[in-house]
Amino acid sequence: MTTRPATTQPRPALASLALEVTDLGRAATWYADTFGLVPTRRTASECAFEVGGTELVLRRPDSVPRGGLHTHFAFETPTREYPAWRARFSDAPEIDFGSFRSLYLEDDDGHAPEIGGTAPDGTGTGLVGVFEVVLEVANVDLASDCWSALGFSAVDRGDERRRVRMRGPTGADRQFDVELWEPQLGLADARGGVHVDLTVRVHEPAAVADHAYGDLPSVTVQEAPDGSVELYDPDGHHLVLVPADGDVSSEKATQ
Repeated sequence: MTTRPATTQPRPALASLALEVTDLGRAATWYADTFGLVPTRRTASECAFEVGGTELVLRRPDSVPRGGLHTHFAFETPTREYPAWRARFSDAPEIDFGSFRSLYLEDDDGHAPEIGGTAPDGTGTGLVGVFEVVLEVANVDLASDCWSALGFSAVDRGDERRRVRMRGPTGADRQFDVELWEPQLGLADARGGVHVDLTVRVHEPAAVADHAYGDLPSVTVQEAPDGSVELYDPDGHHLVLVPADGDVSSEKATQ
């Protein structure tokens, strides 16, 4: 099964997600063979795949930022194609969420990629995007305040577990979900990722970063000439905010 994401969809708000791997060759082969992904670039320390406009990066821990550890994230596939993935991984745990079903895998580095039949039919074939990333945080309330300031809104909260699911950013044509978990084992024994490295497209990155983290002396925001900003949040996650499509700074960066 080869992934052929649609080219007509707007670019997703989640620009990139990086995972830490110990053996780059082994990990690259696993993701290519398991999901039908084709590498788009390769260096001595990284291998990247494009999944519906989001760059999935496998990275050796040779430098900083490091990729995330034991990161749980979710691929989306069109509803009509989900049964083929279910048949392919018949032994994988499956959860029925009512409006869609998901199956849960685990790679050799302890990451937990999920496949959910969440995408509308007609949005491509195979895996057409990444719709969820789970982050471990020390305090859900404090972390959700920061993500709210980044333009994400709570859509679900845990009744028995300390977690919150947030969707955003506001105004993005293709939003994604961030799940914030205090330390715990989740569905299929997945864990929230630590020092996760992700890039998000937002309008006015510098202003958004200041709104979310400006009152936290532990957070240093570095602004680049292209309008992007880089920071480590209070939980140690590496976050890069880049100008969303249509921003003046984004247009200048592509000239």
